[in-house]
Amino acid sequence: MAYVSLLGHRTWVKVPRPGPTVLLLHGGMSSSASMLRSLAPRIKKDFRIAAFDRRGHGRTPDTDEPFHYETMADETIAFIEHLGRPVYLVGHSDGGNVALYVTLRRPDLVRKAVVIGANYHYDGLMELDHMTRPSPEFDLWAMKYAESSPDGIEHAPVVYDKTLAMFASEPTLTRADLGEISRPTLVLAGDDDVATLEHTCSMYEAIPGAQLAIVPGASHALLKERPKESARLIRRFLLEDSSPETLAPVRRARREGVGD
Repeated sequence: MAYVSLLGHRTWVKVPRPGPTVLLLHGGMSSSASMLRSLAPRIKKDFRIAAFDRRGHGRTPDTDEPFHYETMADETIAFIEHLGRPVYLVGHSDGGNVALYVTLRRPDLVRKAVVIGANYHYDGLMELDHMTRPSPEFDLWAMKYAESSPDGIEHAPVVYDKTLAMFASEPTLTRADLGEISRPTLVLAGDDDVATLEHTCSMYEAIPGAQLAIVPGASHALLKERPKESARLIRRFLLEDSSPETLAPVRRARREGVGD
């Protein structure tokens, strides 16, 4: 684990040895540390694990620029090119949104994509009225942010406000955009996610050949709430050689001999 320059910015990264690589993409106002704790130990037997903290997150300092998903996708593409090999993308929340952008723009860099609690359009989120400051919730988040950020706790309000501004107007992908995704994709969410079930199902239906998994009794924090079940679903999807063979397919083509 070290720092490298991505697009001219000092960025914290975890670069693994060569081999089949899963790139973990953390959520907004979070860092790679969360997914490295909850998910990585459960899939590391089968994959190399890569990660990086985006600008203004975790151990990577912020810039004066606003947050945009396109910029986050630029960072991610630069990191994959730094790795020098295509990866399996596993993104949670904002990381899932970024995974959609990267998979659309650079399918040559993506083997498969798992998007967890993601939204392709900003209107797919429930109201975020609880995300205000000052508030006890903000104070708790700011203290956690300061534990790893080189910018210190005084910068926490800046990151918070930039994040909420992005949530209010991005992402702006359409179902037609999702129809251009050409890599196998798993759409994963809790049954009580901040991204609505209607929006999650819309995403699944729009991505050609996508798979859908809704984890019962879980919220947006399903990787922490249901870590074993989430990891099992992700691992199985990533290790599959092809589209699943089902007995009564509707969205997927029936394979010869299956279900006869």
